[in-house]
Amino acid sequence: MLTQFGKNKGSLIRRFSANPARVIVSSFALLIFVGTLLLMLPISSASGQFTSPLDALFTATSATCVTGLTVQNTGVYFSGFGQGVILALIQCGGLGLITFATFFNLAIRKKAGFKSIQVAKESISSDTTVDISRLMSMILILTLLFELTGACVLMIAFVPEYGVQGIFHSLFLAVSSYCNAGFDLLGGVGAQSSLCPLYDNPLVLITISVLIISGGLGFIVWQDIYHAKVRKRLTLHTKVVLIGTAGLLVLGTLFIALLEWRNPGTLGSMDAGEKVLNSFFLSVSSRTAGFNTFPLENMTGLAKLTVIALMFIGAAPGSTGGGIKVTTMFVLIATVVCVLTGKNDTVINHRKVEKGVVYKALAITVAALIAVMICTAVVIFTANPEMFSEINALFESVSAFGTVGLTIGVTEHASVFGRIALILAMFLGRVGPMSLALSLAMRPIQKSTVLPEGKIMVG
Repeated sequence: MLTQFGKNKGSLIRRFSANPARVIVSSFALLIFVGTLLLMLPISSASGQFTSPLDALFTATSATCVTGLTVQNTGVYFSGFGQGVILALIQCGGLGLITFATFFNLAIRKKAGFKSIQVAKESISSDTTVDISRLMSMILILTLLFELTGACVLMIAFVPEYGVQGIFHSLFLAVSSYCNAGFDLLGGVGAQSSLCPLYDNPLVLITISVLIISGGLGFIVWQDIYHAKVRKRLTLHTKVVLIGTAGLLVLGTLFIALLEWRNPGTLGSMDAGEKVLNSFFLSVSSRTAGFNTFPLENMTGLAKLTVIALMFIGAAPGSTGGGIKVTTMFVLIATVVCVLTGKNDTVINHRKVEKGVVYKALAITVAALIAVMICTAVVIFTANPEMFSEINALFESVSAFGTVGLTIGVTEHASVFGRIALILAMFLGRVGPMSLALSLAMRPIQKSTVLPEGKIMVG
């Protein structure tokens, strides 16, 4: 009996570890569980009281999934220990536990097994030609370089204002920005104030914008840019990410500025330079970072829809950001254009995109839309209908799924079931709809078989 149990247990373990996506999902779930336990402790709260399991779970999920939605004021409610736990969750969640594990495994010169390499590649890149050893080193070096440089620049603004405490504020904000997390410690000036007091500080806003963009481009892109000086060219993936990111930033800035230019509740009271800077900052932050410099609840409906679109698309694959990813959007748009122009294949920059990539992009987008709709429905139907509108509930749900963290105040008024729905949306948005689906599949993916064609009319 025991022998048979041992064999079955070993078989289950082998089947579990054979699926890289399942390992990734499990690592994030384990990190959230540990973070929840730590944040529940009295030492984590400024008042010395226990934090409710739901609030601790929500905060741990938001930090690990680098989202930024909160049910408690991070800068006021949590103690230095609690803030340190949140910072560690952001850093580990932003880079991924698998990245850390693989790097340190290679650092002590242990040969990584085939499964470990597969897990690492699934975690940060789908490119099977990537040199994982060099990529791991580059990831940590690049992360430390950006975060420490950003913290030093932010100290120029925060140390004179907060003294020695400004050093921790600067480091916390730099890590949160690079990991696209959206957490800050400046909430003492008001609930959900985020960076509103700094709307007229270009040093802080530009520094944070650079950190957000840098973390959102993806580690593969940075490696490709570094090696481009030798190859004299960029890969198609890097070109798509850079063009897509630049296009979204420009369009986002333009739409937000035009729609909110005269709105007295948002940009209306600022001068022209501040309006452009804050429009650009929100366009950057909407791409999964979650900081805001003016009250988002005062935005017009069209501006909210613009931000929703930016949040849904998100950053690049293999980055610290979320969303369906800019490459997914690019592939879908290119597919639509090619179909309308009579082409049988998706072509980008004179390169044919594999049909499997197109199918995956479509599946991710549809799964994301379904997840967002379900989350929105739960938030709406389990709360007092007078507390917030449908578009605000949609805004918060997309913010959770896109791991953005921008809020219009829905989270603090959501019911218990609404908050649980937001927690699940954050988790799903971080690990990815496809990774979660693969992680739950106990059987390996079946190979394609030859089947007779079926005719279906569409359109």
